[in-house]
Amino acid sequence: MTTTSTGPLRVTVWGENRHEQRDERVRSHYPDGMHSAIRDGIVETLGDAVTARFALLDDPEHGLSEDVLAETDVLTWWGHMAHDEVSDEVVERVKRHVLSGMGLVVLHSGHWSKIFTSLMGTTCTLRWRNESDRELVWTVDPTHPIAEGVPHPIVIPEQEMYGEHFDIPAPDELVFVSSFSGGEVFRSGCTFRRGKGKIFFFSPGDQDYPVYHHRDVRRVIANGVSWARPAVTDRRVPFLDRYPTDWFLTGEGGQGVGDAEAAGKHA
Repeated sequence: MTTTSTGPLRVTVWGENRHEQRDERVRSHYPDGMHSAIRDGIVETLGDAVTARFALLDDPEHGLSEDVLAETDVLTWWGHMAHDEVSDEVVERVKRHVLSGMGLVVLHSGHWSKIFTSLMGTTCTLRWRNESDRELVWTVDPTHPIAEGVPHPIVIPEQEMYGEHFDIPAPDELVFVSSFSGGEVFRSGCTFRRGKGKIFFFSPGDQDYPVYHHRDVRRVIANGVSWARPAVTDRRVPFLDRYPTDWFLTGEGGQGVGDAEAAGKHA
């Protein structure tokens, strides 16, 4: 069982960190890696209310051991060229923590990551074009906490185009939509709830452009991290259990037998 910290929000910034090693253009925008720019934006916005650590694809267990996840309130995820290299075991571990209450903020091409597609249950495919399109990020829910302090619209001079149809389930909340210089539109800021966990997907942030240095993009990500904080203090995956008759009158709890045993005895 994992409990949520009562101190600063504990954020783990996960990054693939491959483009930065191989592409000089990406290094010129992000000499310390995109993960550093994402972390810096979160910290500069939330200040002492947050602590942040890195986890990278090439770390042992991709930096996402059971101990790390147990000490993570919100995980941010950026991946692009190496989705298939993320081990299924780690994906299932992350998914279990999301279902038990850990927040997840999925960024840009993380839409096609194993963890996001698994949690969404769809292909999460879309239309795209990388030709330096201008992106306008329009706030469609100005009362949402993730939109706090965000201009309408956010103007991003150069960005990869993401367009509909975006194959995701209907979002629980739609916070932002984007339009592009080619005329396309895209649901660029969406929230979902899975189990006890909250998920925010935010699309601006391709590796070829310095988008993670954009003040307003950094504000949205920090707002998303703050919103995705665990809603419960007891981080435990919901499980099938057997309860006696009138348990709500007697005060008896469940049997604590777990999914397999409860299912077997019920059958």
